[in-house]
Amino acid sequence: MDTQEKLDILARDAQYDLSCACSTNKPEEHRKRSVDGDRWLYPVTVANGGSGIMLKTLMSNGCGNDCKYCPLRCQQDFRRVSLEPSELASFFIDFQRKRNLIGLFLSSGVVGNPDRTMDRLIGTAEILRKRYRYRGYIHLKIISGASKAAMDKAMSYASAVSLNIETPGASHFQKLTDRKRYETDIMEPLRYIASQTQRGGLFPRIHTSSQFIVGASDETDREILQYGWQMYRSLGFGRLYYSAYQNGLGDPSIPGERQLERELIVEEQPTLFELPPVYKPVGAQKLLVREHRLYQADWLFRQYRFRYDDMVFDSAGNLDLTKDPKQLWAEHHPEYFPVNVRRASLNQLLRVPGIGPTFARRIVDNRKGAVLSTLEDLRLPRSYLEKAAPYLEL
Repeated sequence: MDTQEKLDILARDAQYDLSCACSTNKPEEHRKRSVDGDRWLYPVTVANGGSGIMLKTLMSNGCGNDCKYCPLRCQQDFRRVSLEPSELASFFIDFQRKRNLIGLFLSSGVVGNPDRTMDRLIGTAEILRKRYRYRGYIHLKIISGASKAAMDKAMSYASAVSLNIETPGASHFQKLTDRKRYETDIMEPLRYIASQTQRGGLFPRIHTSSQFIVGASDETDREILQYGWQMYRSLGFGRLYYSAYQNGLGDPSIPGERQLERELIVEEQPTLFELPPVYKPVGAQKLLVREHRLYQADWLFRQYRFRYDDMVFDSAGNLDLTKDPKQLWAEHHPEYFPVNVRRASLNQLLRVPGIGPTFARRIVDNRKGAVLSTLEDLRLPRSYLEKAAPYLEL
């Protein structure tokens, strides 16, 4: 097989790792894109806010791990292919000359052992940086169980790194694998990455991200968001992703209705997917809605200045599937409203349903030189104003 034929296979298998922001604000472009037949290209938004096209692939789809949710686990029978570091680096540079790529996202199945696999990932980045003098964006996956030396070397070449936390806690994790250990293979590397990428570490400019697999075990939303909050607050991770378990791709004994065709939620439009109150999704569809609610809660952490303690869960410890978490918070805190738009702080406005960071800042800025006689003077889009009006006063 030539390099392009290998990429067709490896890039397809890389779609299950969401730990780079593969999305734009165009729903038809989420996660999958084919430009002139180049199926390994993804539309992306990177940590600095830039957007463009990224080459996203695995080094190898062979894997010695047994993660039950993973379609590439060692028990599966399919064609295994690999790329050599020099082969991939050369292809990337040649392709970069033909069209402007924003960078490279590189992951891999575990071949041999974690550090041997890391050597292949790092080798590709090293060739790009040293031989080809490439100064663009490189995202390297940290393989669970990798040594500190391997992680250091990866961070010395990468613009961003990620290591998937997978589940909130060891009890859920051990239901999904017999070969990996949560503390030594997941949490210790995550804490080490955090120590080296925060202020005072060796690599403070490296962006970090991680991913939860939602629904592969019996974890609750409360557990996921509690772990996620601590990863933001204590470990300083830049971004978390939530991937609904895709039945049919992993262990068929794990509950699920059918294989899912899924899309990554567009963070620029966190309320894009609203459900009527009477709608009660079931099975695989329910899992996708659950994933969406987790993204909305995560958005509240990162952009709306909410805390974990602000989240409202049902008696089973899960988010409401029929209402977004911000709307639910407002309904549970009537004492907070109405908010006076002439005097409210930015933080107070961010608690109002229908008002996000952009409009909250616009209200604070515009009211300095304008008289607000009616709510229409806020100049909010009609749909946003209708949602916000019951919670506002002049």
